[in-house]
Amino acid sequence: MPQPWWKSAVVYQVYPRSFRDTDGDGVGDLEGIRRGLPHLQWLGVDALWLSPIYKSPMADFGYDVADHCDVDPAFGTLADMDRLIAEAHDRGLRVLLDWVANHTSDQHPWFQASRSSRDHPMRDWYVWRDRPNNWVAAIGDGPAWTFDPATDQHYLHLFLPQQPDLNWANPQVQQAMHDTLRFWLDRGVDGFRADVIHLIGKDPALPDDPPHLVGTSRVGRHDEPRTHELLRGIRAVLDSYPGERMMVGEVNLDAHERIARYYGRGDQLHLAFDFVPLYAAWDAAVWRGVVADVERVFGAADAWPTWVLSNHDQPRHRSRYGGGEARARAAAVLLLTLRGTPFLYAGEELGLTDAEIPPGRAVDPGGRDGCRAPLPWEPGPAHGWASPDPWLPWPPCAEERNVATLRARPDSILHLYRRLLAARRASPALSLGSLEMLDTPAGVLGYVRAAGDHRRTVLVNFHDEPADAPLAGDHVVEVASDGAGEGGPYGGRLAPTQGVVLRPA
Repeated sequence: MPQPWWKSAVVYQVYPRSFRDTDGDGVGDLEGIRRGLPHLQWLGVDALWLSPIYKSPMADFGYDVADHCDVDPAFGTLADMDRLIAEAHDRGLRVLLDWVANHTSDQHPWFQASRSSRDHPMRDWYVWRDRPNNWVAAIGDGPAWTFDPATDQHYLHLFLPQQPDLNWANPQVQQAMHDTLRFWLDRGVDGFRADVIHLIGKDPALPDDPPHLVGTSRVGRHDEPRTHELLRGIRAVLDSYPGERMMVGEVNLDAHERIARYYGRGDQLHLAFDFVPLYAAWDAAVWRGVVADVERVFGAADAWPTWVLSNHDQPRHRSRYGGGEARARAAAVLLLTLRGTPFLYAGEELGLTDAEIPPGRAVDPGGRDGCRAPLPWEPGPAHGWASPDPWLPWPPCAEERNVATLRARPDSILHLYRRLLAARRASPALSLGSLEMLDTPAGVLGYVRAAGDHRRTVLVNFHDEPADAPLAGDHVVEVASDGAGEGGPYGGRLAPTQGVVLRPA
């Protein structure tokens, strides 16, 4: 049976401020993303996800939305967005937008109306209380409530005070937010990444946290059953459009079992980010447990997994794992061969590490600047940007780790990503097949991907020394993280920190 496109896809995350600047203000823009589409097409990804491009005061760099249906002038115009969508589609790339559903900016007209009077018809569009509970905000570690003297009440914000939470218990809010989806679906977007979507449902009693949890944010443990009915309403909007529109949700919970529930019975999220692997150490035994747990839980739930090693909120995996480029290359093999949909963060294909941010250059209230450093496109002071002085410092080694320089080197990590993506696309086993764990020596993770008679075997040596990993039968090295021996027979031994994709001889 034909499978939905998002099951076999690889999605490339673009952080717009950091992708490419074309107008000289030091901030990436939609035109810069459009000019980058040939790179994505050459690389071989299937879709791009844009972090927020909406009109915003930028207190949280776009996750404080002042208008869900317009583009912030820092990025361009609606016409620029339409052009980007059209050209992406012409190149065979789908486009996902970040959708911020839990909260808006305090500058949003909805909140301005809500806070104007206790009697305003939009008062109940946000969460107001005379006496706040003991919840703590996720950014800043202060109370999740701010007193508003104009109406002598407190409003809820699980993030910054500039990000008041919407009241999704109000049917008018549900309808208005559904309409923001329709606005972009009508313009041709293929789907959405839903920001902290597990937070939208809330117990109307807003009970205090128990004493042992006081002082900790709810974001990583908020798991309210009311959210699931709200997701079914959102899914109905997506399902009313042709072309398999989809939504991947950020469900920032700490257990696979809890995350899998947000798929429902095929009537809630299409995909849900599972961030448990983001916190897994570079250790074969740890990863064996992670992969086995994902297979067990998501398989039983008939839910398609996602795999993420880096994003705009977490240190890049090369910085997190250490071990230099060899480990980053082996991690690429892992990311792009597991069963599920991989999400690749812009710059991973260059082997970037986090930027060092001097105190005077730090701008993010959550301390996430390092992983958001600008993407270098060329050598030279401006690295292909219109301004040599972007909004954040360049990542380390940008003179060598840029698109043009690495593309000119067939042995680079950039070409490894391209080979892996081509192998995945050409292989029914790697793109959609089952996964069976192999009994491998300590320090080596191995699994077989299979679809009918089509098979691929993946081995990753987590050790910084060679490892014997013999297999029954003869195999050919299709892709090796270090490029060694590709096209030749597999001899049963892995080089230090090497990952390989093998096909039957």
